[in-house]
Amino acid sequence: MPGRFKDLVLDAADHHALADWWCAAINYRRKDELLPSSDDPDWVRPHEWPVPIVDPEGVGPLFWIVPVPEAKTVKNRMHLDVFGHTQEFLDRGASLVRAKDDEIDWDVLADPEGNEFCVFAPRD
Repeated sequence: MPGRFKDLVLDAADHHALADWWCAAINYRRKDELLPSSDDPDWVRPHEWPVPIVDPEGVGPLFWIVPVPEAKTVKNRMHLDVFGHTQEFLDRGASLVRAKDDEIDWDVLADPEGNEFCVFAPRD
């Protein structure tokens, strides 16, 4: 049987800060925020655990923001593509890696921890 897609994972030195950044940037929520409180209202995810973030509309994939001890040092071999306005990502703390030009029709940015992603103009 062939494999099947499950989730996306991003490594982070500060996994809580990066989870919050991506939640704000693409309108995701921490998965724990969406759990029914009747399961155990006193339960809190341990700080050192990876942070799952989800699309509250249930359309986009689940992301795990995973703590790692090392900093990012090389270009990602896989990256995210998102629709949005480049300036809004930059205003939130992303950095411009490569601007749209004659060769590419999108901007390449990096999140606050250096993970590259491409921003395409929003669809109407």
